[in-house]
Amino acid sequence: MTLTQLFVSQLTDPFRIGLLVVLFATMLRTRAATGTVIPLAAGAVFVAGLIPMTTARVAIGPNLATTIGTGIAVNMVLLGVVWLAYTLWQRRR
Repeated sequence: MTLTQLFVSQLTDPFRIGLLVVLFATMLRTRAATGTVIPLAAGAVFVAGLIPMTTARVAIGPNLATTIGTGIAVNMVLLGVVWLAYTLWQRRR
């Protein structure tokens, strides 16, 4: 699997998208106590490691590091999209 295929497959993974939407909603509820950036960054790294480590599709080793690194980038893109949608929704209200 090429890096582009890996990126696109992670970008369209419904489980990853759902986890990140719930992560964002949790951040909104707790941001007065924990802030915004650190919980989102920690959650993005956690989700990027959680998914490949719990599925048997990726072998341990260099492939795992590439998958997690790509997952972090994908998670940041998806969180940016969720944040943009939330900001636009807030301005509409």
